[in-house]
Amino acid sequence: MKENYKILGKFIKDMSSETPDIETFLFVKDNISKYHLNIDISSKALKDKLVEVNTTLRFEDRSDNVKKSLFEIIFATIVKIGEEIKEKKDLQKILLCDVQKEIYPNLETSFINLLHDSGYPGIKFEKKIDFEKLYNEKFN
Repeated sequence: MKENYKILGKFIKDMSSETPDIETFLFVKDNISKYHLNIDISSKALKDKLVEVNTTLRFEDRSDNVKKSLFEIIFATIVKIGEEIKEKKDLQKILLCDVQKEIYPNLETSFINLLHDSGYPGIKFEKKIDFEKLYNEKFN
């Protein structure tokens, strides 16, 4: 089967680790297990069947705690869509599923490195993101 897209480039567009003070750092170190990983995917059409896909990972505490850290990475991918792709749902599956499965290992490694370098060395994401399942839940 001919590949219906090609990744032309990928890079970290933005990366942020925000811990305002030592008290917050110490509090977060004890409570980081309450943090949740969120993913958001957006895309922007460029010219000549090119699409910029921005995958954002955010690791945050959703509770009412005043002492919080925020960790976020925006990973950009430049994707060339094959000429045979005409249907919107085919394009959505490529951008939300296929591209994500291909870039996620890189993205996750970069994000875990950010967390480790921010002073939280024990962080691992045990549960892998199932992009196929997320796509099916949203569109089927």
